[in-house]
Formats: sequence, structure tokens, C-alpha cells
Amino acid sequence: MTHPGLAFSEQHREWMRLAIDEATLTAATDDVPIGALVFDAEGALIGRGHNERHNALDPTAHAEVLAIREAARHLGDRILSDCTIVVTLEPCVMCAGAIAAARIPTVVFGAWDEKAGAVGSVYDVLRDRRLPHRSEVIAGVEEAECVRLLTDFFASKR
Repeated sequence: MTHPGLAFSEQHREWMRLAIDEATLTAATDDVPIGALVFDAEGALIGRGHNERHNALDPTAHAEVLAIREAARHLGDRILSDCTIVVTLEPCVMCAGAIAAARIPTVVFGAWDEKAGAVGSVYDVLRDRRLPHRSEVIAGVEEAECVRLLTDFFASKR
């Protein structure tokens, strides 16, 4: 799948492998395996999350939202303007909105979501010129492994 996005680096690959590890923590929760991490300007991990919708009985407990909440608590600020979020699946509309609200300037993701993606697939919330905040998007990082996580999960449900 080819979509617009910036080139990625070895650092992005390393971060995505960590996000993939985070996604695997959903195995015990029977939730869709999605992992998200937030890194500060120096590359320190300051927020992490994996889907917890089922265990928390919370439809907003997406990996990105949980990682953003933890990063904001870590920094003591709701604005994460020097951070990067790394997520295994293209963020949905809700998560893209949370990223925009947090003013995160860089979004790195692995697999495209052709059904609900809001960062280039179905919508492009984070690069919409009508909105006050825009993010750089780096897509397709470790895409095959991110897709495999999801494919294996849904195959086990059939």
C-alpha cells in the first residue's frame, strides 16, 4: 500500500519494534493487539499503552490514548510538542484527535488501516490544513510485522 508519508530511519524501526512488544501485551486481555509509545525530544520513552478496551470496559482505552495520558503525566503538561508517538496501527479518528489535542508533532505508525485509519487511509486528520495543528507522518515502519500481529489475532477469532 502506498500512501504519502516521510521516510523512516533506523531509530523509527527500533522504536516500532518496542511498540510491537507493547502490542503483544494485549494477548492476556483478548483485545486487538495495538501498541503505542511516546518518546520525548531526547528519545526517552515517557508513555506507553496497549489496547485495554475490554479489561477496562472503556471504549476510549486505545493504545494511543493511554500512551498520551502517561506521557502527559510524566511531563506534567497536556502539550507534548517535542514528542513522537509510535503506534503499530494507523490511528483512528479518536486517536488522531487526541494526538492533535496533545500537539504531538511526529507520528510514526506501522500498518495502514484501510477501514478506519485517520492519518492517510480513510481520513487525514493530522495533515488537514483547516485544523490548527498538523503532524508529520512516517508510515509503514515494520509494516509486515505489524500486519502479521493483526492477521494472526483475527485468524484466531475465526
